[in-house]
Amino acid sequence: MRSIFTITKLTIREASRRKILWAALILGLLFLIIYGLGFHYARLDLVKSMQQRSGMNIVLLHEMVNFLLLAGLYSVNFMVIAMSALISVDTLSGEINSGTIQTLVTKPIQRWQIVIGKWMGFGLMLTFYLLLMAGGTMGVVYATSGYLAPHSTQGVALLWMNGMLFLSLSLWGGSFLSTLANGVVAFGLFGVAFVGGWMEQIGSFLGNQVAVNIGIISSLIFPCEAVWRRLVFNMQSPLVTRLGVSFFSSSSVPSQWMIVYAAAYAVVLLIIAMWRFNRRDL
Repeated sequence: MRSIFTITKLTIREASRRKILWAALILGLLFLIIYGLGFHYARLDLVKSMQQRSGMNIVLLHEMVNFLLLAGLYSVNFMVIAMSALISVDTLSGEINSGTIQTLVTKPIQRWQIVIGKWMGFGLMLTFYLLLMAGGTMGVVYATSGYLAPHSTQGVALLWMNGMLFLSLSLWGGSFLSTLANGVVAFGLFGVAFVGGWMEQIGSFLGNQVAVNIGIISSLIFPCEAVWRRLVFNMQSPLVTRLGVSFFSSSSVPSQWMIVYAAAYAVVLLIIAMWRFNRRDL
């Protein structure tokens, strides 16, 4: 365990040296400032409209606030995914090509411990980044409007799962692919899941079972979009849940078993990454 923690600390130290943490912190704060200003003025317009129109009530105002919150978390989800892929895409393949990995494998440490240590190091950074972004987004909404979405803790946990899913994917690719190919695979799978998820939503709305099935298959290929849609289902308002459709969700809701599948998917990718890296000729 001491060797794993050593790799974890070295991973965080290297990210700090390359200014990754500082860049993420500064840009994250910039996002929160812009989102906070936009939400504040959008809510003021909604309140003004509610006062001018007797047909608009507090329930509709809460629905709009919930929509703006989910829109913010939609951006956070993408940024967490991008962050998890970008910070780790060259951590194995790049170090192998540069030869720096030799300084680690020649020490009394097993290769699987290197993979786990890097996964933990990047995972800690992603957790901090997620707490800043998701917590800040929900904090801005609560401080401005007093609104707290249902199942917020579950929502943050699902965002974290998406980040760790991409982290495992990146380490898996880095164990046998070049840095460029690893990045192409990571974002290519994200594109497949993204398009498939929207096809499933549209198919569910139109009653097209073929489109729904295509979306389900894409979720099985890579389940990141299914995790996001489950998050939306948990955090959306009870009224939208009863209506069964919104901009971010549809009546085709991923089950809890899909979330279990996504967690198992991440674990299996990490195990394969350790196995492949152990067998790779350095």
